Amino acid sequence: MHYLYIKKIPKQTSVAINLKFLPFFLLFLGSFLILSVSSPIIFYQFFLSPSFSEVLEPVPSGMEVLGEYEEEDYTKISNWFINDQPLPPLPSKITHYKISIPKLKISDAVVQVGGVDLKESLIHYQGTAFPGQFGNTVIFGHSVLPQFFNPTNYLTIFSTLPTLKVKDEIFVDFDGVRYKYVVEELKEVSPSDISVLEQRYDDSYLTLITCVPPGTYLKRLAVRARLEKI
Repeated sequence: MHYLYIKKIPKQTSVAINLKFLPFFLLFLGSFLILSVSSPIIFYQFFLSPSFSEVLEPVPSGMEVLGEYEEEDYTKISNWFINDQPLPPLPSKITHYKISIPKLKISDAVVQVGGVDLKESLIHYQGTAFPGQFGNTVIFGHSVLPQFFNPTNYLTIFSTLPTLKVKDEIFVDFDGVRYKYVVEELKEVSPSDISVLEQRYDDSYLTLITCVPPGTYLKRLAVRARLEKI
């Protein structure tokens, strides 16, 4: 009698199967991360930015804009504009007030008058007009990639500011009075263009400023609104 022995093929374990697909998973994960970071920038550049007014200004020679900005701390408003000279503070007993932007789901966000740290609040730029006065009320807000937007987190609060449109409403509660502003223009400027900080006394204006494209510090977006008489 003859016997035939056949060696059984080892059974693959679940660990071996998982390791087999690990490179594909890592490739998918890497592609997803790259896409999630780049897609908001691409969308902004091709669909939002072309609709904004833009002031073209050459970069001074010897200045590496991207490199310098990325090394700065942009939670400090002193780093947002080049060669900016702060205006003298206006006398006021008010140190904080609130702003609401219904379209962005921002409700009663705190604005600190003359503040410097955007991690703690929105900042009313020192020396600019107070809400309701003739002049230009300028407010700075930090932003990141829009997928991290949280209307209660001051590091992300202005991340969706570029989605505002002309005629959108902004409400400001200052010293017991509510003011309604209506958006009339969105403008992109370079970090060396401080015209958006200037005062105009023919009416009452509100300018909201953040960095664009999303997640970068290359340019500044200024959303200008005008006080609507109630």
